[in-house]
Amino acid sequence: MRNLEPGGTRPGTHQPFAATHWSLVLAAGRDSASDANAALEKLCRMYWPPLYSFVRRSGHPPADAQDLTQGFFLQLLQRNFLDGVDPRKGRFRSFLLASLKHYLSNERDRAHAHKRGGGLAPISIDAQDAEGRYLLEPADPMTPEKIYERRWALTVLDQALARLQAEYAATGRGAIFEQLKGELTGTAERSPHGEIGRKLGMTAGAVKVAAHRLRQRFGEVLRAEIAETVARPEDVEEEIRQLFHALGS
Repeated sequence: MRNLEPGGTRPGTHQPFAATHWSLVLAAGRDSASDANAALEKLCRMYWPPLYSFVRRSGHPPADAQDLTQGFFLQLLQRNFLDGVDPRKGRFRSFLLASLKHYLSNERDRAHAHKRGGGLAPISIDAQDAEGRYLLEPADPMTPEKIYERRWALTVLDQALARLQAEYAATGRGAIFEQLKGELTGTAERSPHGEIGRKLGMTAGAVKVAAHRLRQRFGEVLRAEIAETVARPEDVEEEIRQLFHALGS
């Protein structure tokens, strides 16, 4: 991940935070409750993998972990869990983990796991995909909290990459993205710019410029993705630092 270049957005140029998902949820008392619920559900749909990983690493087998994750989301979307959230400190990542721990503590007293959620599935979870992601985690004895932070960081990066890929595809630059995406994360072998240029009908210099613009745009998209999960503009940079710390730990 060291080749990631998250720069490219000047301080103060973030989108208005009143329009972000998490800020909308925190402002539920002032705004439409239905809009806030929709925003919370969207965030949950995007960021459930870290929760599943936490439950699995806490000792629950796959079937129970899926059941518990679904049950948690059901309660989260049906009850007012936001009373104790301080908008000055509220980060969706921290809020989710604290709420999940509280839910799991209560669930330990339940005797019939098959009744969790009442048979409802408020969030669509691909059980096979969830388990597959979890099994990609390191085999060392990483704590549930650490694996949650790491999976959170990877989910943020996945969301940013997906948004950027869709943006490039929509503007006819899909081939450029596919050839250069390895430069964003460093997880794939990077081809020489001259070789990429021959594939795309571009000069090596043009490919170099395209790669720089791709990295710059990725930084902007990454910041926009993170902005959706924090309450204040000044929290974005700290979340980015936390993201890289989680990936490096």
